[in-house]
Amino acid sequence: MTVSAAETRKVDFEGAKLAKRLRRLVGQAIADYSMIEALDKVMVCLSGGKDSYALLDVLMRLREKSPVAFDLVAVNLDQRHPGFPEHVLPDYLAARGVPYRIEVQDTYSTVKRVIPEGKTMCGLCSRLRRGVLYRVAGELGATKIALGHHRDDILETFFLNLFHAGKLKAMPPKLISDDGRHVVIRPLAYVEERDLEAYAELRRFPIIPCDLCGSQELLQRKQVKAMLGDWEKKSPGRLETIFNALANAQPSHLLDRVLHDFAHLKPGSDPPLTFPIRVSK
Repeated sequence: MTVSAAETRKVDFEGAKLAKRLRRLVGQAIADYSMIEALDKVMVCLSGGKDSYALLDVLMRLREKSPVAFDLVAVNLDQRHPGFPEHVLPDYLAARGVPYRIEVQDTYSTVKRVIPEGKTMCGLCSRLRRGVLYRVAGELGATKIALGHHRDDILETFFLNLFHAGKLKAMPPKLISDDGRHVVIRPLAYVEERDLEAYAELRRFPIIPCDLCGSQELLQRKQVKAMLGDWEKKSPGRLETIFNALANAQPSHLLDRVLHDFAHLKPGSDPPLTFPIRVSK
């Protein structure tokens, strides 16, 4: 089928709008949470999926016009998954002129050996992967570790914790790693997954699918994703409202006695200006 010049111009126009929107949203998230500072060395964790490809691509474009200088290095963890196309990421990164490191660690065999067939692999897999990435960040001298989680991941995680863990907890845009040595950032925090899907198609990223996961935890996430999708279809804008609520918490109207000092409330007293520090037992 022949594509007319007008249709081509329309596609190009929509593609440019999408790219501009992603740069604006990522730039806004970086600014809101002070994710990247002058002379930072940002380690972008590249899995081969649409999200991490888009993250690297947008950060490269933002760096070109950034008022502060920062470096990027892409890191992929080759977990020795059977059938993993080892050449795809090195070829892509070399063609883009991106410094990179491919770290080979057979976490796949460890997960398959430790986790019984049919049980959830995601938890152990992510812990092993996280440990390797933290080590590599230290070896590279990276000051920030950038992950490709987007707005939908944050919302889904919030409801997974709400439904299954009894916690008001999501994915923060910026945090200190478990070992206390690294700053982890999520520059795609404001970006919707559907935009990343469209961007991956526009930029023709060489996607590498991962089928290691797929047990109960993933099933629960799929259920939450379907629930949120149904909500948005029936009430457009609901997900944006929920997402905005995550940045507008009011501890005095919840039930957490650590975040809010209910015990010392008195008529006419001023509300506490700071939260008490939670002490581990």
